[in-house]
Amino acid sequence: MQPPNPRYQGYRSFDYLEPHADFKVFDLAPEIDRVPAYDLGLSAEQSARVSRLLTEHMAISLHEHPKVLTADVTLLRDYNRTGRNVLGYEGLARSGMTALFDNFMNGTNCVTSEHGWKWDDVIYDLGLRFADIAKQDFVVLARTVEEIEKAKAGGQLALVAGLEAATMIENELDRLDILYGFGVRQIGVAYSQANQLGSGLAERADAGLTNFGRRAVERMNRLGMAIDISHSGDRTCLEVIEHSAVPVFITHAGARAVWPTNRMKPDEVIRACAERGGVIGLEAAPHTTLSEEHREHSLESVMDHFTYCVDLVGIDHVAFGPDTNFGDHVGLHDSFTGHLSIGQAHGHVEHPRVPYVAGMENPAENFTNIVGWLVKHGYGDDDISKVIGGNILRVLKEVW
Repeated sequence: MQPPNPRYQGYRSFDYLEPHADFKVFDLAPEIDRVPAYDLGLSAEQSARVSRLLTEHMAISLHEHPKVLTADVTLLRDYNRTGRNVLGYEGLARSGMTALFDNFMNGTNCVTSEHGWKWDDVIYDLGLRFADIAKQDFVVLARTVEEIEKAKAGGQLALVAGLEAATMIENELDRLDILYGFGVRQIGVAYSQANQLGSGLAERADAGLTNFGRRAVERMNRLGMAIDISHSGDRTCLEVIEHSAVPVFITHAGARAVWPTNRMKPDEVIRACAERGGVIGLEAAPHTTLSEEHREHSLESVMDHFTYCVDLVGIDHVAFGPDTNFGDHVGLHDSFTGHLSIGQAHGHVEHPRVPYVAGMENPAENFTNIVGWLVKHGYGDDDISKVIGGNILRVLKEVW
């Protein structure tokens, strides 16, 4: 974890409102020091190099959910029903990141329904988050590469709005334009369940990209909206890659050859993505990117997927999308397992259950530990620069 960014002046979500009178207040999880710090055993010289790399280069998370969860996860539904998700400004100020793709929590939002992916709930999520961001000047909404670069130059953190699935557009193609107009610059095709565009990875059969899905991919290309296939079925992934005129992202996943569940991507999909110029971001949500060598989920498990993917498709096509938040992520999964089809996606391969992913527990610590691991294992500055942000920027320059 890095020292606090001097641009951060202590703002907390919705400070412009009166607590209890204007919004319901919940006890929230700590943004920093919720779990013990992860010790990589770096020397003073190595630690200094980590700080230098994060200062000199772009560090971009391809997939996060930087909201702060309730301290008591059984209250998450009540919290989500308010529509007001607290953004972890304090934690982000210590992250060392230049930018992050915020994918909100649309699979668990329940403002108007007990089920996720509703259009009205997405609008609540986006609008309230953007209003909150507008009331401070540390986190800035980024819609172009130039705005990310400007944030870096000014010591700010760029937030790119993304959504994990296009389920909420239903059969309304123009809703993609509306989302783009609001500032959304990345969207997934399907979450684990199938939708109008294509199949999700939790379905028993994958019929591929639908005719409507093909039109949606074309519209996203025309808009300049990055496409994510992390939660799509294998056939759907391949057909999206083939049909898109520009590279696509696997924003948060791992290699099925390393850990055999549907949540991971097979070599065929990872290769196809890379061959068209795309990038895979390595996932770190609890009990996803495990490995035979490190079955107890930790930074080491995640990096087993990293080294495999680098060997498979090369250093230019690998990045990180840790998929973390502030609070009890395991408790979140337990609370919403039915809504998110977690059982079907993660499979039933036996592994130790952990209370959190050591070394990649939250957005505040992820990139310090990722860069620390890369430094410890002898990676050069150029390669580190590519995987922590350079590869993502290359794709964005073509897509946006």
